[in-house]
Amino acid sequence: MTLDTLSIVVISRNEGAQLRATMDDLLRTLPKRCRDVIVVDDGSTDGSTACVERCPGVRVFRTDTVGVANARNFGASRAEGDVILFCDAHMRLPARWRRALLEPLESPRVGAVAPGVYSLTEPQRRGFGLYLSGPDLHARWKQKPGRRPSPVPVLPGCFLAMRRDVFAATGGFDCGMRQLGGNDNELSLRLWLLGYELLIVPAVEVGHLFRTVIPFDATWAAVVHNRLRTAFVHFGRERIERVVHALREYKSFPSGLAMTVEGDTFARRAHLLAERQRTDDWFFEFFGMTC
Repeated sequence: MTLDTLSIVVISRNEGAQLRATMDDLLRTLPKRCRDVIVVDDGSTDGSTACVERCPGVRVFRTDTVGVANARNFGASRAEGDVILFCDAHMRLPARWRRALLEPLESPRVGAVAPGVYSLTEPQRRGFGLYLSGPDLHARWKQKPGRRPSPVPVLPGCFLAMRRDVFAATGGFDCGMRQLGGNDNELSLRLWLLGYELLIVPAVEVGHLFRTVIPFDATWAAVVHNRLRTAFVHFGRERIERVVHALREYKSFPSGLAMTVEGDTFARRAHLLAERQRTDDWFFEFFGMTC
């Protein structure tokens, strides 16, 4: 399979100078023929996208605080490339990342790829994909697996690439997820269960600004909802029970549960159960995780 074109989707909300620095890195490291960069400004009030609107090969769209999953999906719907790369608006990139990162996607078995990630403020902190550490579905970073692309349970969404046909076939990010927290976990789990492989590419490492204060709205009720939705959609009964028991410790559990019941969780479960190629038991056993 030959992949000739690339579209990059950058979602941004009040990113200030970080957005321009990210765009400078993208444009510096992309060949001119690959410059299809889509910036989704999700309700910014700081005017930060003005500095990139006239950049060659950059298209800016505006949404009204629709959240991470919906903003990414909106940007992907405007993408024209064979590959869509989702990029946060606070990244730093090495000079030659594109070929090494995207080459594994030429295999039809591979659904998505991501590089290693290091902290811009603490460069010694590095992670290479993530794993789910228990029934509360908290994701933790994995150590470097070696030099070759390797399967991981969860890919970080801050710099994640997938073929456009895979995005279309799987529905992209779950628009039923609320705000932040768990979007990447759910997407990764779903792709594995639908029969794809997800690979971390350790030869490429990108910098990410980890922050204690984020511009997107985020509440613990939304985090709990997202973890409950993931469990109810993808897990068997006994594993759901363990997740519910673990999340009941959070004060926001009642609100998160109410959100889950109000949504389309159970209709989505029925749809995906009919489509998937693997079970959640296979997923946890394959990666040696407990939940």
